[in-house]
Amino acid sequence: MIDERKFSDIIKVDYTEIFFVLQGKFGKFRFFGYNRENFYRHGPEYKGYTLQGKVWKFGDNIDTDLIIAARYLNTSEPSELAKHVMEDADPEFTSKMQEGDIIVAGENFGCGSSREHAPIALKAAGISAVIAPTFARIFYRNAFNMGLPIFELKEANEINEGDTVRIDMDSGEIINVTQAKTYKFTPIPEFMQELVNAGGLINFAKQEIAKGAHQ
Repeated sequence: MIDERKFSDIIKVDYTEIFFVLQGKFGKFRFFGYNRENFYRHGPEYKGYTLQGKVWKFGDNIDTDLIIAARYLNTSEPSELAKHVMEDADPEFTSKMQEGDIIVAGENFGCGSSREHAPIALKAAGISAVIAPTFARIFYRNAFNMGLPIFELKEANEINEGDTVRIDMDSGEIINVTQAKTYKFTPIPEFMQELVNAGGLINFAKQEIAKGAHQ
C-alpha cells in the first residue's frame, strides 16, 4: 500500500527519471525524456478527449507574475491561488469566467519564473485549457506536470474573446464553433495526455508505482 503523504512530500522529478521514497525505501523509475523535442519523437497522439469552453483572450508575453502575482505565493493551496488567477492582467477575471473556460493568448505564454504556481492556479480556477502560438519552455513542462492541457496553435490570434472553442483530440483539431473555423493543432503524444488524465505527474507516478506493486 502506498503511503501517499511520504510519497508526495519528497518526490523529485528529473528530466528522465522520477525519484521517490516509498515506505522508507528509495527508488526510481524511468520514463520518456521529459522535454518537448523528445516527446514529439515518441508515441502516437492520444485519442478520445474533447474540451469545449468560452474564450478569454490575453496578449503576448503573459508571464507567471501576471498569471499569479508573487504577493500570493505564500501558499501553494490551489483553492487560494485560484481566487487571484490573472488578477494583474484582468482584475475582474475570476468573477467573469466559468469552469471549463479556455484561455487563448499570444506568443510566449508563461514566461518568467519557473514556479509551478501558475499552472496550478489556472487549473484550480477551472480553466480547462490554454491555447497559444508558443509557450515558455518551463511553463510548458510545468503545465503537463500539473495536469493542465495546453495547445500550440499558430493561428491563435484569429480566435476572439467570447468565441466558443472545441478541442477535439480524435481529429487533432481546434474548432472555433462561433466562427465556424477549424484548425489543426500541434499533436500531443499519448504519454503527455496520460499526465493530464491522471491529474498531473505526481498522480501519474503514484498510479504507475501502484501498478508495479500489484504485479
